[in-house]
Amino acid sequence: MSPRGRRPGGEDTRAAIIAAARSEFARRGYDGTSLRGIAREAGVDAKLVHHYFDGKTELFAEVLSFPADPGELVDRLVAVPREELGDALVRVFLSVWDSPVGRERFAALFAAAAANDEHARMVREFVGREIFVRLIERLSEGVEPGDVPSVGLRAELGAAQLIGMGVLRYVVKIPALAQASDDEIVAILGPTLQHHLMSTGG
Repeated sequence: MSPRGRRPGGEDTRAAIIAAARSEFARRGYDGTSLRGIAREAGVDAKLVHHYFDGKTELFAEVLSFPADPGELVDRLVAVPREELGDALVRVFLSVWDSPVGRERFAALFAAAAANDEHARMVREFVGREIFVRLIERLSEGVEPGDVPSVGLRAELGAAQLIGMGVLRYVVKIPALAQASDDEIVAILGPTLQHHLMSTGG
């Protein structure tokens, strides 16, 4: 008979945590999922989740096979001159997804999102909160809260612009967009993202 109770640490524990996280994220969305809930679903102590993963962001990125650390992307972008931020964000996005592996992962990720409302919701929440909201908040440090309008809306609009472009470029593969150079996409999309990011009192 198998012992009852929480699963001890071991070779299968990490896989069990990932499987539980996939289930919890699909059921509750990104915002509604907690590490404690994932631990409960996996039958492990919450400390083991923290042992294998450095927070919910890293675990979600693992579940989605997201090929970059959102925190590192935000750090890179904060260091960019503010007047170049929109262009830089588009270039960073393209650098993550334009490799053969990146294109394959993006296509798989967003094809699934297009076919499943819950999957789409958790992807949207993740990109909006972990990249755009964090970036806007970092850019707005020291600014009075009343001078930072509609952070959530601006984050969602920015995420929609990038995700929409990615879906058309990598999943639907509209010829003009699929064949466009990085410079062409940056020139068109960069100013729009600049507006979403920098209309924050900064």
